[in-house]
Amino acid sequence: MEFRSNVPLAHYTTFKIGGPAKLFAEVSDASELSLGYERAASEYLPVYVMSGGSNILFSDNGFPGLVMRISDGGFRILDNGRVSAGAGKSLLEVVVACCQAGLTGMEKLAGVPGSVGGAVRGNAGAFGSEMADHVVSVKALNRRTGMVKEYKKDECTFGYRMSLFKRHPELVILSAELRLGTGGGDPKALMSIVSETQAEREAKHPQDAFCAGSFFMNPTVTDEHLREEFRHDSGKEPKGERLPAGWVIDQVGLRGRTIGHAKVSEQHPNYIVNTGGATAEEVLTLVSIVKQRVRDELNIQLQEEVQLVGFGHEEVKTRREKGENGFSWPS
Repeated sequence: MEFRSNVPLAHYTTFKIGGPAKLFAEVSDASELSLGYERAASEYLPVYVMSGGSNILFSDNGFPGLVMRISDGGFRILDNGRVSAGAGKSLLEVVVACCQAGLTGMEKLAGVPGSVGGAVRGNAGAFGSEMADHVVSVKALNRRTGMVKEYKKDECTFGYRMSLFKRHPELVILSAELRLGTGGGDPKALMSIVSETQAEREAKHPQDAFCAGSFFMNPTVTDEHLREEFRHDSGKEPKGERLPAGWVIDQVGLRGRTIGHAKVSEQHPNYIVNTGGATAEEVLTLVSIVKQRVRDELNIQLQEEVQLVGFGHEEVKTRREKGENGFSWPS
């Protein structure tokens, strides 16, 4: 396990934004994570753990502590439709492997960016499917106790883009066991659905764009006038009490709005895109404009889905002065 100094974080994220980490390490298991936490505690450094690099915006100043990036972690097909995947394993690779094995259920998650760990933590979903539909159990390290525990699905308390692990950042996901359908799925047909799903995502927004994925959670909207407008515009029924954040942003005329090199996507207004050389400051300025306009004009409070990491460095100094150590940076 190697600790490197002043490693640029932009390289490790889909946003391609972010300054250097004071320390950076690639880790593969609980023992290496524990070593990292011990090193950080001895130097009074905050810690941030990542894997796939989507759904993150790092500060332009970087991160004043240790960033640990969880590596692949492997993938295994078990029995009765169960599979095991490491937290750092690409979600797309897992979807493809399952489809090629004739296991059904995750096809519509094809193209959701990032890793298995991040997808479980945020209960990622697309086209009516979400990770909670497939999770059997999750193994996680409690950084405070150093213990590894297996959490059954009902203990994970999944909700919309939410889980136990997101509520409790001291729990670091190591791996997940998933269950899929075994009803004789034809690999060729399943891979065709994967291709169609990826094409549908590409039609909504170029999948190679520098962005973090959907920036805001879909908000709860009870205003029946707005809900009726959505029905009229889209020809679809709202999903429960929520309306798509992209549609909401479009209602206040911010499609295509730019601040510097940060842009509200023309194709999908819930994507904030780095058009080349964007800074985190430009992104946050644009995000602030979006939230204010939506709040002022529609009385809707948007909430970020993307994690904001490394902002507010004064907390490091304060905790050092108090003699506190071994803490995780709030994301």
